[in-house]
Amino acid sequence: MTPEPYGALALQMRCDAINGVASEADARQHLLDGIERCGQQLRGAKGFVRTFSGDEVRLVVLPEYFLTSFPMGEPPARWIARACLAPDGPEYEALGRVAQDNAVYLAGNGYETDPHFPGLYFQTSFIIADNGDLVLRYRRLVSMFAPTPHDLLDRYLDIYGAEALFPVADTPLGRLACVASEEILYPEISRCLALRGAEVLCHSSSEVGSPLLTPKNIAKRARAYENMVYVVSANSAGIEGIPFPAASTDGASQVVNYKGDVLAAADTGESMCGNAEIDIAALRRVRRKPAMTNLLARQRLELYAATYAGSIYPPNNLLGDGAVPGREHYLAMQQRAIEALVEWGVI
Repeated sequence: MTPEPYGALALQMRCDAINGVASEADARQHLLDGIERCGQQLRGAKGFVRTFSGDEVRLVVLPEYFLTSFPMGEPPARWIARACLAPDGPEYEALGRVAQDNAVYLAGNGYETDPHFPGLYFQTSFIIADNGDLVLRYRRLVSMFAPTPHDLLDRYLDIYGAEALFPVADTPLGRLACVASEEILYPEISRCLALRGAEVLCHSSSEVGSPLLTPKNIAKRARAYENMVYVVSANSAGIEGIPFPAASTDGASQVVNYKGDVLAAADTGESMCGNAEIDIAALRRVRRKPAMTNLLARQRLELYAATYAGSIYPPNNLLGDGAVPGREHYLAMQQRAIEALVEWGVI
């Protein structure tokens, strides 16, 4: 069944950082309080969007790490205890209630533990259905200073299988997928999701707020056009509570259609203005039509296979003795990647 057109909202929310919260108990309550506040904003925004545009909001995307902000040198054990969600923890239950109470599919992003990898955490994007069930879990694949499935690739594949790397959820709203933050700058990730059927990319981000056309905002349009997908991208409305200019990551939450057109965008501050209609039927008609603009149908994947068969950034680099890595580990891995590029004659 092809969905009827529906409203999508990139909910631009302030992020209240967890870094300075005094105790572990207070930190866990901070997470639940943030979810409660999210539910209140979502409820109000959904009502106003329906009043102004007539669209029934069915999909809501939240900013990157909207409940916590990011680690600033905290030891992994401290960050896990205070900021990370357990896959079966109370925070996901609370988020499920928000989705269910508001009859929306809810996409977001946070830090998450995994019982198969004790002592580590992943940055995880998720989609929760309107019945409160989690229907998609995507672990960020490219990160500067945090573990990813690629760093544990062989074991991760043994446990979860290859489909877990690029999951796509087939839902009544169309086929939904997630891209995390700066991963919008990596064309391969969005292309892999599109080739698995993704029609809407839920992009949780915490990025530069600028009136200029930033690299990420260019990439959102490019990923939408080249993959014939909608991109619903939610930025934070600033980050409070860390030694950091709060408005540096504020603004430009937006909805981009499969032609690369920005349908709606927020200015700065907490905002519901990044909302627009998603028309999956129109997208599917365009994908099935022979045309120069049908870039998915014009892909010649065999041409690229040999180039992508090599390795630049080393996989499985955390499969050693189980020690929790520091920032120096990730810098060393990037140095190895640079050396590989030199050997290839790329740089």
